[in-house]
Amino acid sequence: MSTAEIPKRFAMNAAVTVSLEDRLADLGGIAPSRVRAFPAPGSATLADLIESQRTDDRLCELVDGTLVEKPMGWQESLLAMVLVGSLGGFLESHPLGVITGPDGVTRLFEKIARAADVAFFCWERMPDGKLPTHPVPELVPDFVVEVLSISNTRGEMARKRREYFQAGVRLVWMVDPQARTVAVYTDPESVSIATEEDTIDGREVLPGWTVDLGRLFAKLDGRG
Repeated sequence: MSTAEIPKRFAMNAAVTVSLEDRLADLGGIAPSRVRAFPAPGSATLADLIESQRTDDRLCELVDGTLVEKPMGWQESLLAMVLVGSLGGFLESHPLGVITGPDGVTRLFEKIARAADVAFFCWERMPDGKLPTHPVPELVPDFVVEVLSISNTRGEMARKRREYFQAGVRLVWMVDPQARTVAVYTDPESVSIATEEDTIDGREVLPGWTVDLGRLFAKLDGRG
């Protein structure tokens, strides 16, 4: 889906939001501390996001013209990197595409740029089969992983899922370090919950790649 085809629901949000309370509700009920005051909420551009990447050590996403900080704790980062390592090893022998980590921001729609904790892009989605050079390319992943942090709200993650699938993502995992579960989505609402007893796979997006959740979550208990 091109940026010209951005759903009206997202395109209209900046116009109908008249207060900070409205803005926070539209963002999924997140804490006010995660919303950047400058540029003013609703007025931020992709250029502002890129400038924040250059000058600030806090990762942000662009959501309907608002810069929203994306917090990530130590355990969340650990799980994301374990998954990056697992998928990276798989792709060494199955060169289906490339992966990025949580600072690999891509533009899904005109005013929406997201930073999935793990994202996989098949080669067919690359312009002319080449890696993009823009710091925030207009590029939709095939598969994303979001590792939930304590500051994430249900509303925020539901909104993310809708955006991902409307943009063209085919598979979404939402990893919960506290519950030690993974919610597997093939559309915004169809979900199956996997536990530490389960092994999950990349389905038709990444055929042959599997993750033993018992071993994954055991990383949180590791000792040297």
